[in-house]
Amino acid sequence: MPTPLMPKATAVWLIDKTSLTFDQVAEFVGMHPLEVQAIADGEVAQGIVGYDPVANAQLTRQEIARCEADPKARLQIMQSNLPQPKMRGKGAKYTPVAKRNDRPDGIAWLLRNYPQLTDAQVAKLLGTTKETIAKVRDRSHWNAANIKPRDPVILGLCSQSDLNALIVSIGAEPAPTAVEDDAA
Repeated sequence: MPTPLMPKATAVWLIDKTSLTFDQVAEFVGMHPLEVQAIADGEVAQGIVGYDPVANAQLTRQEIARCEADPKARLQIMQSNLPQPKMRGKGAKYTPVAKRNDRPDGIAWLLRNYPQLTDAQVAKLLGTTKETIAKVRDRSHWNAANIKPRDPVILGLCSQSDLNALIVSIGAEPAPTAVEDDAA
């Protein structure tokens, strides 16, 4: 269920201006009933100014009156005809300075175990550039002599779930883990 804009401020307004139960207010704003009770007691949200959900087209007076008459009824947020904002992507992945030297090792491991991966897929997974991937692939990287293929999950460059999702998307079998590599 969608929650209203500024839930605590909306809860403050509903507590001050209506006779709704704590459970009704808590369910509408997505908070715990004890937190709503603490707002009513003045222990929480003392400096927050109430946000009128009726004036902001999130509730109607009729909906509030209906729920005040029946303590078991639940408030329903009004459907907005405004377009929903588009979710932005995660953006560039930050790798700490201490792990940046491990990135070519992770690239080499992916290229060795999954040669069918595109440069764009590797770049997105590890947060690197296509240029770095190309240099690791053709061994022209400045540190090519010291690059050892190592699992990027163990290096902390990506999560196992992200790696597994990428492997599934290309239809490949999972590569051996680091423990299996050592045993061979």
